[in-house]
Amino acid sequence: MGHREDLLAGAKRCLQEKGWSRTTARDIVAASGANLASIGYHYGSKDALMREALFATMSDWADDVQRSLEAEATTGEGSDTGLRDRFETGWTRVLELFDKHQAVWRSQLEATLQVRHDPELREAFGRVQPAGRQGLVALLHGIDEGEVDEETSRVMGAFYMTLVSGMVVQMAIDPDLTPSAQDLVEAMRRIVGDAPAAPAAPAPPVG
Repeated sequence: MGHREDLLAGAKRCLQEKGWSRTTARDIVAASGANLASIGYHYGSKDALMREALFATMSDWADDVQRSLEAEATTGEGSDTGLRDRFETGWTRVLELFDKHQAVWRSQLEATLQVRHDPELREAFGRVQPAGRQGLVALLHGIDEGEVDEETSRVMGAFYMTLVSGMVVQMAIDPDLTPSAQDLVEAMRRIVGDAPAAPAAPAPPVG
């Protein structure tokens, strides 16, 4: 690899080991074997490099989920009969791989909390949001990204991204309280009225 690739790999390693806020330019240099001047030459700044590394690691997580789903489908264990089954299977994989990539998601949470005071970071998140929504739809629906139309990406993609963001926060606070894929499906069924109504409370006695 060249210095550019080495720097990106080093920054990704730092996100895993030190997190977003604690990583310094010297940490990246030490992890990459490059030099301080090369950060400015290839990326313009340490912050720009960190943003690219963060989004690259999030993409690595999505690729990991995709490979897991494809392997499951190949073995016949994930034969889905509809979108609900696909969601349940996919979200189960998502939760399993949250643990494997938890350091990256902690870094993502740290970065998100800084966007209010960092216009460039906020703009960077804004640029990747549409592609992120489209990718989540493709991932959980089992289709190619090119098949995801704008309306589906806007509605379903935003919903999935909201779930992911909520899961990041919940996993950071207490993983044991994180709802399972089955819990999420049941909650959605109740919201849209697709679940049996709860027994009515007995009427108070007359008189």
